[in-house]
Amino acid sequence: MNFIGTFLVLLYFGGRATATGSAVPLVLLNILEAIKYPLKVKIMSCWQEPLKLQFFNALNDRYLTSFADDHINQFEEDINDHQILLVVDLSCPNTINLLQSAGQLLYMKYRWLLLDSVLLENDQFDEDTQTRSYLDQLSELPLLVSSEIMFMIRRGPNDFVVNFVFRTGYDDPLRVEIFGTWVNGSFTDHRELVVTSVRRLNLRRYMLRASMVVTIPETLHHLTDYKDKHIDTITKVNYVLTNDLVHYMGARINYSVVSSWGYYNSTTKRWDGMIGELSHRTADLGASPLFFTSDRIAVIDYVAMTSATRSKFIFRSPKLSFTENVFLLPFDDIVWVCIAIVIILSSGLLVITAHAEWSVPLLQDDPNDPSILRPTFRDTLLMIYGATCQQGSSTLPRSCSARTITMITFTILMFLYVCYSANIVALLQSPSTKIRTLEDLLASRLKFGAHDTVFNHYYFTHATEPTRQAIYERKIRQPDGSENFVPLEQGIDRIRRGLYAFHVEQGVGYKVISETYQEDEKCGLQEIQYLQVIDPYYAIQKNSSFKEHVKIGLFRLNEHGIQYRENANFYTKKPKCTGGGGKFVPVSLVDTEPAILVIVWGAALAATMFVGEIFLAKCSRKIRDWKGAQVLTYRK
Repeated sequence: MNFIGTFLVLLYFGGRATATGSAVPLVLLNILEAIKYPLKVKIMSCWQEPLKLQFFNALNDRYLTSFADDHINQFEEDINDHQILLVVDLSCPNTINLLQSAGQLLYMKYRWLLLDSVLLENDQFDEDTQTRSYLDQLSELPLLVSSEIMFMIRRGPNDFVVNFVFRTGYDDPLRVEIFGTWVNGSFTDHRELVVTSVRRLNLRRYMLRASMVVTIPETLHHLTDYKDKHIDTITKVNYVLTNDLVHYMGARINYSVVSSWGYYNSTTKRWDGMIGELSHRTADLGASPLFFTSDRIAVIDYVAMTSATRSKFIFRSPKLSFTENVFLLPFDDIVWVCIAIVIILSSGLLVITAHAEWSVPLLQDDPNDPSILRPTFRDTLLMIYGATCQQGSSTLPRSCSARTITMITFTILMFLYVCYSANIVALLQSPSTKIRTLEDLLASRLKFGAHDTVFNHYYFTHATEPTRQAIYERKIRQPDGSENFVPLEQGIDRIRRGLYAFHVEQGVGYKVISETYQEDEKCGLQEIQYLQVIDPYYAIQKNSSFKEHVKIGLFRLNEHGIQYRENANFYTKKPKCTGGGGKFVPVSLVDTEPAILVIVWGAALAATMFVGEIFLAKCSRKIRDWKGAQVLTYRK
């Protein structure tokens, strides 16, 4: 029986192998036990069917075993790729082509175990010779730092060593890392750390390439001195964090500068900016975080959130009268109904008592005295309405009962008027809290603007959600084709003047506000999020071999407080309202608009009724003249 046949038979009886039998299957079983994690075993070989069947019978009790003859593509989409161990015999004629076609699968998803049956059955136990043979065959393959590729060499009849092989970058030489040794039936795991990404965290001064976005060239001179923190803030924060990350990984860094984060160009069918460099593999790290969008997931990998910042509409709360009719707010609806009932009830009682005055001879005065209240509902209602408005009345009742009703009504309405006036004064000085959503903001009379940045131009012009699209079409874009994208200082100054919503990055906007606003002007600041994205994330190449290294490094920076410190140093939080917001706000036309409308509509109604009265008077005169003419004609 050849070596392969002996190997498979002994693998099947591995647990019961004697000391005189071949030790190779026991070594393989111990390797699988040390790895622990794989639940499936895939064998890619040129073995004959009887040998495959024996191998299947040996492993299938403990591992889900299958065979793939040089068909690497058939399991690329397996959802459990990370649980698979691939066993490959380098002695098979097509194995090297198979490994070359695997590409990225060599350093992601799978674990590989490489066997060379020719070397293992050879009686020459030179470890260096066998190692060089493996390395020569694997020299052109991308066995990158995240790979878990093992190869086994034989140092004696019962002495085997299993090594890992990898390289840090595509152009770096292959490195060998010991996994374990098997001597006389005992397997020893030599790994100090089981997790590969932690064990190989030190990249040994490997040069990483990073791309960062800079909108103003002057930023390059102030990346770490905290000067002009409101300019390219997100890049400055992550420049410091990237340097700390690279130092933690024991690598070096080379930066390239681009002017945009990267957007898909439908004309060239390519990504530009930083995403373009990541997708074209000219950069390993994106040193400026990116917003998490669905179209970018296919070309880059998001690793961790490093900058807790968002872009929002910032505006000062308008006065309450800007969004509400303050003349209706002092009383609840039930109070208004009760006031109406008091007016009607008082008028009705006064009509009754006034009618009694005119029907009792002792209470009658001069019938032609205009100061005496007439027993009509119209006159009494007008008198009570005048009392409601604290204007008094030109007519008064004469009886004690009627005067008592009048006094009680006037007193009640006086208290109501005092409460109403006090509330009006307070409401005229109060800010509005009605604008809470984008729909409220769109429906308001506020003017809009946005910080003149690349990502603002992109997200506003590419908005598809109805409300956000309407904000751009109706508020940002002007009828003449221009757009309200303005410089930072200009937008912040317009917020100060009021009735203006400015879309800007929070930390950047609040820094300028903190430095330029008076203390009382910092009160009443509101913010509403426009972008439908979460906080920006640190991005790297798609399927990068450094993904776990970067992820671990960024998490450590966060756990140790370094990320929090840099964000606190660069980003300004929302300023606190220490001025009390007690600055007097003058009454404007907006505040008195309902009262002015009452005057206008009242004047219009009075004019209409005046014209109607004249018309009715003329019509009545003509009717009387016509009837008089008819009577004269009849008499004649």
